[in-house]
Amino acid sequence: MAHERTLDEIQKAIRAHGMWKLRLKTAISSGSSDATPEVVGCDHLCEFGKWLYDDTMPTEILNGKPYQVVKRLHAEFHQTAGEVLKNALDGNASKSKELLDGGFAEKSDKLVRALTLWKTELRNS
Repeated sequence: MAHERTLDEIQKAIRAHGMWKLRLKTAISSGSSDATPEVVGCDHLCEFGKWLYDDTMPTEILNGKPYQVVKRLHAEFHQTAGEVLKNALDGNASKSKELLDGGFAEKSDKLVRALTLWKTELRNS
């Protein structure tokens, strides 16, 4: 299958980004994390982000609407996750929880829906 690597990266991203809600909840309850808000807020540092920004990405993927939409949503996801973590580490658990249940949940849902749609489109092409 021509899109096997892309499908694999998308599936791994869905799993990895789904784990962030648990990691952020843990940070809110404990007030600590093994990650910094600055690192979490960067969309090119996670494994999926490294793949998205890879210089060897095929042009057909780079120019496709699914890639562009996912890249934007992925950046928004990380920015919001970084904000949640910053508030958690600053001791502002209520603000952090509000962001987690609001903006973060929304960004996460949109990202997963876009990744799932991209995966479906690739399988049907």
